[in-house]
Amino acid sequence: MTSPAPVRFVPIALDEIERFEGRLAVTVPHTGKLDQVGRRLNRLTRGSLERFVDSAAFSKLAQGEARELSFPAGLAAEALLVVKLDARPSTDEARKAGAAIGRSANGKPVLAIVRANRGVADIALAAVLRDYSYTDMKSKKETDDEGGARFTFMTLKPDEDAAAAADVAALAEGVFFTRDLVNAPSNVLTTTTFADRLEALSELGVKVEVLEEADLETLGMRALLGVGQGSESPSKVVVMQWSGAKNSDRPLALIGKGVVFDTGGISLKPAAGMEEMTMDMGGAGVVAGVMKALALRKAKANVVALVGLVENMPSGNAQRPGDVVRTMKGDTVEVINTDAEGRLVLADVMWYAQERFKPVGMIDLATLTGAIIIGLGHENAGVFSNDDTLCDAFLKAAKAEGEGAWRLPMGEAYDKQLKSNIADMKNVGGRPAGSITAAQFLLRFVKDGTPWVHLDIAGVASLKSDSTLAPKGASGWGVLSLNRMIDGMFGG
Repeated sequence: MTSPAPVRFVPIALDEIERFEGRLAVTVPHTGKLDQVGRRLNRLTRGSLERFVDSAAFSKLAQGEARELSFPAGLAAEALLVVKLDARPSTDEARKAGAAIGRSANGKPVLAIVRANRGVADIALAAVLRDYSYTDMKSKKETDDEGGARFTFMTLKPDEDAAAAADVAALAEGVFFTRDLVNAPSNVLTTTTFADRLEALSELGVKVEVLEEADLETLGMRALLGVGQGSESPSKVVVMQWSGAKNSDRPLALIGKGVVFDTGGISLKPAAGMEEMTMDMGGAGVVAGVMKALALRKAKANVVALVGLVENMPSGNAQRPGDVVRTMKGDTVEVINTDAEGRLVLADVMWYAQERFKPVGMIDLATLTGAIIIGLGHENAGVFSNDDTLCDAFLKAAKAEGEGAWRLPMGEAYDKQLKSNIADMKNVGGRPAGSITAAQFLLRFVKDGTPWVHLDIAGVASLKSDSTLAPKGASGWGVLSLNRMIDGMFGG
């Protein structure tokens, strides 16, 4: 598994800057005015820094953007990254600056002189998150630096900054855990190995249970079992409990779709792009990352997370279009399309979570529909809810973390598309409003009085190009937002 680069905060020491070997970064305000550190660097680089900040290239940079000066004369460092950033940046500007620093690391140690009066923790978090690289499947590392990336921040108030950044390591571990799970190929991350990785969270104080197929059959989870019946990988449900609050408050429930590979089943997907379906367990990956972050930072919160782990494969035993399955709730579902499998998995897991834990609220995450990508692209997850308070709390947290999320409507009128002639409902409602009808399907498995939010993350879980905080591939979207939301709900 990928480990985040270590971070430390130290006082500004001019002599150490000159001797530092690795990659150097310095923040300069939009005015281009150089402070004591800047003037020292300018002398060492024989005026190169001043020439750059006086240039049109610097003036065109937005707040948080950077330009690299390679092999600067007078410094032992191999590069000097000049980051345009004022003393009191916004969260977005600070994270953009941190991402520029992290992107430039390339596996080398980094010394960043940050003169900001606020936002240093955001800079550090962004630097660590952007430094991520998934290399588990590579025989050779892409960098030849044996020491690896590590970030040292020289700041005006290192002790205060270190305190403000106390949770950086825990959050980065959570995001990296999610990214590693989503990036892993399906022959490596089977339902069994996924469950094993989640069981390892018990070492951090998370209580973990694995429900096997016999248990699921006893519970009546035949919708979930139907999805996985064509695969040789056994279907499982993993239950993770974090009880960090010093009271008996009911937990918040997180539910994750964990389809480790989705061929579409008998309703087979086109071959082109099917390799991307290793990420169809993205919802379960986010849930796992949140739980790891909560445990590492010893969050004062009660959270239970449940993930349904299945593989959707075509075989002689696979579920067929036209089959009817009975859910744990007792409702029957006519399976029109076996590629609309995620909602069948979630239906049983959501019902079980409510029956067993009586949660104060429930949030499910799933790479559920291609329709959400058509509607929102790769910038926003789709948000659906039956409760304004819980939904607004999540949207507020997502906005604060810069993780795009957009609420879409729901309503009884959409239920007509799910009407079945032979069962209580169909599992698809046709092309119109495909993401909404999927949410309406899930709503039937939310008990009266349970606040619920459904997050369709099909467009944001894995990206084909770099984002601000991640290279292409798994983004880890949702870990930061849910962590913030939980912090606000439980006060710790």
